[in-house]
Amino acid sequence: MKKIIALTLCSLASATVFAALPPLTPEAQEAATLAKAKTAYGDKVGAFKLCLAQNKVADQFRMPGTAAPAACVAPPPFVAPVTAAAPAPAAAK
Repeated sequence: MKKIIALTLCSLASATVFAALPPLTPEAQEAATLAKAKTAYGDKVGAFKLCLAQNKVADQFRMPGTAAPAACVAPPPFVAPVTAAAPAPAAAK
């Protein structure tokens, strides 16, 4: 009985592994690219805020005569990724 259950679970798992998703539409691809860029920018902002908080705590516990913590570098403003522009229609002669 255990072998049948194990075989059934393995066959279901392998079926889901071999399933393929259809390719994304251009609009969905652009939305995914934008979401990926926003997530990366959010990570940069989070790292900057973490650096500021760490420096604030380090300043509170710093002994006199020791070096100050390294300065944090602010991320540049968010810029949306450039998508490939559609080719312009040919002018009629």
